Amino acid sequence: MVGPSKYPRELRERAVRMVSESLASGDYPSEFEAICTIAVKLGIGSPETLRKWVRRAEIDAGQRPGKTTQELAEIRELKRENAELRRANEILKSASAFFAAEPGRPPKY
Repeated sequence: MVGPSKYPRELRERAVRMVSESLASGDYPSEFEAICTIAVKLGIGSPETLRKWVRRAEIDAGQRPGKTTQELAEIRELKRENAELRRANEILKSASAFFAAEPGRPPKY
């Protein structure tokens, strides 16, 4: 399970925007240099963290293939619901077998 981010959403959005703007204006020769420099300027622990934010923003904007943040959240919720329904189904199967057993006969498991 994913915990709360140590960086506020506004900082993440600002950092991603700074990377895209600096690349569009040609301030840095490569995306790698832009990410490294901006990560240091904003006090982000690792340039890899900023790189992931940039990639996620590109996917969410449709510029890169992959599942969007909204799709991933929906999949996570559906998996949680599926697991809950499987547990409930197992409980109902056990209860059905218990109540279907005749008195005096050994249970069929």
